[in-house]
Amino acid sequence: MGAVFGILGEYDERAANHALSLLSHRGVDSCEVIKKENLFFAHHELSATNTHLLSYDGNIYNLNELKAKLSCEFDFKTQSESEVIIAAYLKWGVGFVSHLSGMFAIAILDDDTLYLFRDRLGKKPLFYLHESAFIFASEIKALVPFLHSIEMNEDALLSYLSYLAPTPPFTFFKNIKKLAAAEYLVFKNGKVKVERYFDLLDSVPALIKDRDEAIFLLQNALEESINTRLCADVPIASLLSGGIDSAAISAYAKKSGADIQTYTLGYKEFAKYDERANAAESALLLGVKNRAIEISQKEFIESCDSVLDTLDEPINDPASIPLSLLFRHIAQDGYKVVLSGEGSDELFLGYRQYFEFLDVQNLTNIKNKNWLSGYFHSNFSMNREWERYKRVFDGSLLFRTSGENFTDLQKNVTMKRNVRDNESLKYIQNYRDVFEASSHSDESIWYSYIDMHIFLGEHSLSKLDRLSMAHSIETRAPFLDHKLASLVFSIDPKLRYKDGVTKSLLKSALKPMVDEKILGRRKKGFSNPFMEYLIESKKISLIKEVNDKTGIFKKDILNEHIKQAATGGFKQHIWGLYVLSVWLKKYLL
Repeated sequence: MGAVFGILGEYDERAANHALSLLSHRGVDSCEVIKKENLFFAHHELSATNTHLLSYDGNIYNLNELKAKLSCEFDFKTQSESEVIIAAYLKWGVGFVSHLSGMFAIAILDDDTLYLFRDRLGKKPLFYLHESAFIFASEIKALVPFLHSIEMNEDALLSYLSYLAPTPPFTFFKNIKKLAAAEYLVFKNGKVKVERYFDLLDSVPALIKDRDEAIFLLQNALEESINTRLCADVPIASLLSGGIDSAAISAYAKKSGADIQTYTLGYKEFAKYDERANAAESALLLGVKNRAIEISQKEFIESCDSVLDTLDEPINDPASIPLSLLFRHIAQDGYKVVLSGEGSDELFLGYRQYFEFLDVQNLTNIKNKNWLSGYFHSNFSMNREWERYKRVFDGSLLFRTSGENFTDLQKNVTMKRNVRDNESLKYIQNYRDVFEASSHSDESIWYSYIDMHIFLGEHSLSKLDRLSMAHSIETRAPFLDHKLASLVFSIDPKLRYKDGVTKSLLKSALKPMVDEKILGRRKKGFSNPFMEYLIESKKISLIKEVNDKTGIFKKDILNEHIKQAATGGFKQHIWGLYVLSVWLKKYLL
């Protein structure tokens, strides 16, 4: 664990020290700070030369392999990751990052040039601000004190409403930006340049066509990834639901001889959201220890504001509150490392809607599309199915992430501003351009690709990092090993979906390890009674209260959405508006 932080340019030392202290939960005690004119740099000691400084957050899993490769040229004095990272940079320059396997945010100051790197799949965040000085940090909260004024970024708002989180490079704070997964930044002579160093689409399409071969390779890659992430000098815990992702991690951990403690979440008043029974059965079948944590409406509501504050900016995920409470219990039990199953759904088509979109996609070749397009435009509906068919008949991009929330036409109806149809495409168009220029053509690969970047990278992983690190817990996600992900992108995509079964390949790969009772369970997801809590606590009234002052949304439409949420409709929309309202009230009202 660690924090990345630094300032190039004029700064107030007291303000800089305060900003760094805001990251103390990430483990900045292991840092030393260089303080000189126009330079404040929270660095890791053991830099290989006097002209290089390193600020680093993360975990490099191939450290020993790298060290052995570099030992003929460098005399290593310690077991420090930092020393190896600097040596790798000196050996390979900016290309050193391609030799790293793991999760990381890295800042290297080489004389007068600063380099910032975010890991390939976006597990570690990295933000920056360039006004009078150039400032970078692991979390937004360390940059906010340096803003000349706080203004909301309109692109962040619009992309958030569409995709549950602001899309790169935007954050809700105007002038604070973020690196996307697999990007690196160069700052020199007052200028910023951002480049990419890795892309999943560089994998060869359909290189592996045989199902048995694909299963064999997946089994080996998954086992290697999990075993790699079991290496730690502290006890390891793991999250356990009733599903197959967490079961897979527990199964391989058990096989390796690791004694891991698993944790499951339950809800006191709402048994229908509860996975404790399934998780207990899974733990028994897998032979692992399990502790069930029960949270109540009172705990949810009392923790709500502080958890949303931890996120720094709106991220529309109601699972944030219970997940934070779960991490609090895990931390109280003394665990510093937790394994989690993020990435499996996106890689192995674990969401049923992927298959629904593939079905609708088949209509692109239907005759009389112009007539159908005209018919749908003449009969507008807020229904999601209407939107999907309208896109197909219009010839516009159908799938825009699993987390798509407000469509553009829904925004146009709801907001006090004109929003053109397909306006939100600009926030993901660069990813679509890369896909269309690649050798891949199967739309299911596009589904996985855009979800890995936006729904996972900017939504789920941002939430996971912020909430786990707030409790000084390092979360490791074995399914997000870049070699495993690249392998999946090299498998004939039809093997993932042709039998119509979610996670078909993964389930086949896990058959020798995981009981059929677990593999055959219906996916439940990390659902929780957030809307019931929000309504019963009357906290939902904050949405109207804030909108009365900001005037962002039309009152009558907003009231209708809130009314529908009480009966199960527009729940994700309303939670997103509540989270937005909390942020607006704190920073702009």
